Amino acid sequence: MDDEKVLLAELAALYREIDERYSGYKCQGTTECCRFGITGREPFVTSIELLAIERARAARPLSRKRRPLPLAPREGACPLLTEDARCSIYASRPVGCRSYWCDRAETESAVHHTERNAFVRRVKDLASRHRPDGDRGRPLTRALAK
Repeated sequence: MDDEKVLLAELAALYREIDERYSGYKCQGTTECCRFGITGREPFVTSIELLAIERARAARPLSRKRRPLPLAPREGACPLLTEDARCSIYASRPVGCRSYWCDRAETESAVHHTERNAFVRRVKDLASRHRPDGDRGRPLTRALAK
């Protein structure tokens, strides 16, 4: 196992690279992709991504007025959404949330699936250095429920 601080720094660098590659994409901000029960899709996270999420959650200030989003249970909203439907850990969101699989995403230059898969492989490589079987992705909501 490599040092977590080093791995998190490598993950942050990879996230910057992914963000740069997807910089042509425009999100309409509907948060539809964050409503897993509607889309039927949910990002899977590796152990190193989960660690980054946990650190981001621990670092954010808690608000006394935080309450669950007023959404229908069938929508299956991401537990990381705030009450105003914003991602509470946006800078640390996993690769599945960065790669714009949403049908509403607009772009001027498409990222090929093989390129996206290469990014996923690189995240999995980091995760396998983090923990044995760390590269085995788990659905985000199940990983957070542990």
